[in-house]
Amino acid sequence: MNGVSDYSVAQAVAALPPLREVIATHELRATKALGQNFLLDMNITDKIARQAGDMSRHTVIEIGPGPGGLTRSLLKGGAGHVIAIEFDARAVAALQSLVDAAQGRLQVVHGDAMAFDILAAVPQGPRMIIANLPYNIATPLVIGWLKLMREHAGFADRMLLMFQREVADRLAAVPDHKNYGRLSVVAQWLCTVKRAYDLPGSAFTPPPKVASSVVEFSPRVLGDDAPSFAAVETITAAAFGQRRKMLRSSLGEYAPLLEKTGIRGDLRAEQITVNDFIRLAQALEA
Repeated sequence: MNGVSDYSVAQAVAALPPLREVIATHELRATKALGQNFLLDMNITDKIARQAGDMSRHTVIEIGPGPGGLTRSLLKGGAGHVIAIEFDARAVAALQSLVDAAQGRLQVVHGDAMAFDILAAVPQGPRMIIANLPYNIATPLVIGWLKLMREHAGFADRMLLMFQREVADRLAAVPDHKNYGRLSVVAQWLCTVKRAYDLPGSAFTPPPKVASSVVEFSPRVLGDDAPSFAAVETITAAAFGQRRKMLRSSLGEYAPLLEKTGIRGDLRAEQITVNDFIRLAQALEA
């Protein structure tokens, strides 16, 4: 985007010291309190960058870059511009040599990803969000981004995110499965959700006790009659709040909507489709 050639940036990034050396120099030990698990295998980070496709016109938002393994791969992969939000001051310092190598294509923001305003930082698209998310804030982050997708057309062309496998299971779950819930419904309403691949704990430093999954989100085009995010949240919160009860009981004051939509009241929340929940939300707003 800034006129610097992809080849020039790739060469400069490739010449940087190995990530383990960067970690040692800056005493950048992963901190459990920050949900940090560093991904140092460049074969894996390069694979994630390739999965994103053509990034040359995009501003890519990355959360929690740590020592910058995925950041390096995004830059080598031709990202037009990368904004990396990092809470840990040690990691911010460790990333400065990468900022120099990126020749204007990388901006590191020292701050809290939960408070970062993507629309204010990147008022004009196109945007992608690609990140190995800190485990402790992954779910609230993705819910916030899904809400922005509903409220702002074109918020992100794609999200490619790494989660603990149990979160990925919930995102991709289908009806009649124990992992199917509010997160499944909201994510699949707004996006085509694809589990790209799983990674063992051994791929990370330090290795977590659970496996991780890379999940791809491709925004759907919603119709003019699409309900608000708030309406879908209201209906799913009520239905799954008492998921073992039948809908006519769990929905409480919203139970009359079942008759309006033709959805059986003797079913449980985990037994009805994403489309059924959207119909209920539409009826709520009507």
